[in-house]
Amino acid sequence: MNQSFYTATVGAWQQQVRLNVHGNNIANVNNYGFKAKKPVFSDLMYGYIQGAEQEEMPRGTGAYMVTADTDFSAMGLADTGRAMDYAIEGDGFFALWDPATGNYSYTRDGSFTMSQYMLQGQDGELETKWYLSDGLGQFVIGRNGQLIEVTDQKAELPVGIFDFVNTNGMQHIGDNRFVPVEKNGQLRVGSGKLVQGYLENSNVDLGGELVKVIESQRSFTYALKMIQTSDEIETTVNDLRR
Repeated sequence: MNQSFYTATVGAWQQQVRLNVHGNNIANVNNYGFKAKKPVFSDLMYGYIQGAEQEEMPRGTGAYMVTADTDFSAMGLADTGRAMDYAIEGDGFFALWDPATGNYSYTRDGSFTMSQYMLQGQDGELETKWYLSDGLGQFVIGRNGQLIEVTDQKAELPVGIFDFVNTNGMQHIGDNRFVPVEKNGQLRVGSGKLVQGYLENSNVDLGGELVKVIESQRSFTYALKMIQTSDEIETTVNDLRR
């Protein structure tokens, strides 16, 4: 079959994937701490990937969205007036601990609240106390690496700020939370400044995202037209063979 048919098919499919990324960015334009994603494409002629995950397609066919990088740039802070809301000016993340799995994740969304958690006291008895959490089952880690007990709801709490040498490629696991991968390096103390009573705005540029949606829609339309033209050419060639 004409190579242009395969190229156009991959193009239409990948523009749909790109639209999903921009659509998700637009849906989170008003969510505090959300970080937009940017699609990254690669020419399969150079990447030499086997048919863009489709076995029936030949190598080097079209272009493929290899990843969607996270944009960690900041878009300013919003004054909420809530004592348990925190934002970071500069680099760094809040660290969250999941007691159900023992895993840690990291976020820029500092819309925290109080949750109860049972710990073993010095006398060996279980004690139930209130600790700072994200309200979704994760507890916030303090500067000393421990959970943060809340005894005064209006006091500034010792919320920790943590960072990595390289934040590119961190895995997004939902709810504005990220987990590091090997290339991000070791965890370290973040250089950002803690700001109480504020939350970080979403860094989605709505105007720019809408432009990207239009670009994707136009590219999708052109790819479908290319498929139609390729099909017409094949039909004409087959008719001439009869």
